[in-house]
Amino acid sequence: MLGLDFSYFDLEVLRKFVFGGLLFSVQLTVIATLGGVLFGTLLALMRLSGSKLLTVPATFYVNGMRSVPLVMVILWFYLLMPFVIGRPIGAEWSAIITFVAFEAAYFSEIMRAGIQSIPRGQVFAGQALGMTYGQNMRLVILPQAFRNMLPVLLTQTIILFQDTSLVYAIGAYDLLKGFTNAGKIYGRTEEAYIFAALVYFVICFALSWSVKRLQAKIAIVR
Repeated sequence: MLGLDFSYFDLEVLRKFVFGGLLFSVQLTVIATLGGVLFGTLLALMRLSGSKLLTVPATFYVNGMRSVPLVMVILWFYLLMPFVIGRPIGAEWSAIITFVAFEAAYFSEIMRAGIQSIPRGQVFAGQALGMTYGQNMRLVILPQAFRNMLPVLLTQTIILFQDTSLVYAIGAYDLLKGFTNAGKIYGRTEEAYIFAALVYFVICFALSWSVKRLQAKIAIVR
């Protein structure tokens, strides 16, 4: 009825235009998640340290990042980084740096909540055993916090994967860009965007279902 024709999007077209973009989207998601969790944990520890020297800059960074739309941060990094380092770094590298920096703010809040969810008795028990603050965090608090927050961390990762489509704004070759290029080549832009939405839906739905299963298992263990 709408005159749509998806027959153009065969395996060859997907291999030529889409798979490369999907690979970058997945790589960006994985790198941003690992980097975001790492730096986010450091930010969370800084905010919980009780030292104004650490708390104030960490709080400013987290609140600042969370108050600005991601697409604006992407554009800022892409346009300003060449002036900072004296040369362009490319859309893909700019996207990676941006996502790690941006997601760290969100993962830090998740980790902070996870750390604060651990009963204070666990902290006191570690101190009673002679553990330092670092040992207590590394051996007692953080492992439990990661387990408690794992479903939330994975849910944020799914949102992150969806947000990777925003790198389209700076021309990075992601999943959406691949479908867009294929649609333009074959004059089937509408079909390309519908197909892209379907792919995003299938991937995110499958991941969400897996997270719910994991959350149920963690609840049983508790």
